[in-house]
Amino acid sequence: MSELVRLEVDEATGVGTIRLDRPKMNAINEEVTEGLAEAAREATFNDKIKAVVLWGGEKIFAAGADIKMMADRTPAEMMNRIGMMQSVFSMIEEIPKVTIAAINGYALGGGCELAMTCDFRVVADNAQMGQPEILLGVIPGAGGTQRLPRLVGPARAKDIVFTGRMIGCVEALSIGLADKVVPANETYSTAAEMASQFARGPTVALRAAKMAINRGLEMDLGDGLAFEREVFVNLFATDDQKIGMKSFLEQGPGKAEFVGH
Repeated sequence: MSELVRLEVDEATGVGTIRLDRPKMNAINEEVTEGLAEAAREATFNDKIKAVVLWGGEKIFAAGADIKMMADRTPAEMMNRIGMMQSVFSMIEEIPKVTIAAINGYALGGGCELAMTCDFRVVADNAQMGQPEILLGVIPGAGGTQRLPRLVGPARAKDIVFTGRMIGCVEALSIGLADKVVPANETYSTAAEMASQFARGPTVALRAAKMAINRGLEMDLGDGLAFEREVFVNLFATDDQKIGMKSFLEQGPGKAEFVGH
């Protein structure tokens, strides 16, 4: 795996942490993108990992793509580059486990787009998020024009993209770009605790719920309901369904100890 991206596994909790580490700003160059792809594959297929935290460190999440690297690229070169970023970011979005971005400092441009691939975003009280690409004469290209309106609605997304302005933690929480705001020294620990709670939960059902919601967003209502029905019915072939319902009937809700299959 790239030295700029590490996957650290806490086997006691089942939490895997994808750690960006490219000083100073965690700018997302080709090596970081390749490292994210490797980490996404490992997080997907490693059965010891039950939930994932995406973390840029105590000072910054990621300040976007490497502009110095991009400035003189041709359209053909950028087609390959942005295609790679989109593909890798989709790999992270499709990790079949709960994913939580822990955001300190800046999450701008590609960094904000990366954070939006996660299921949840825990944001520090010093965080600044945004899509400032318009100020460089371009637009978000790694999912920003697609994932942002799905999270905050088209009008708010247009405001953020058209102006290129930064979004503070309070506004991010109010519009749905952030799910929780915490003191800066508690960002990772809060995200890791959330992840550990999901890791102890019904991971098969969580995987199914994530798939049904994410894929349903791409379907009309009728197709989405049909897909939901199929996923729901398939869970009745799992041990976790038997365990969960038996526990509910005998002990009440919230006491089942799931086995993950």
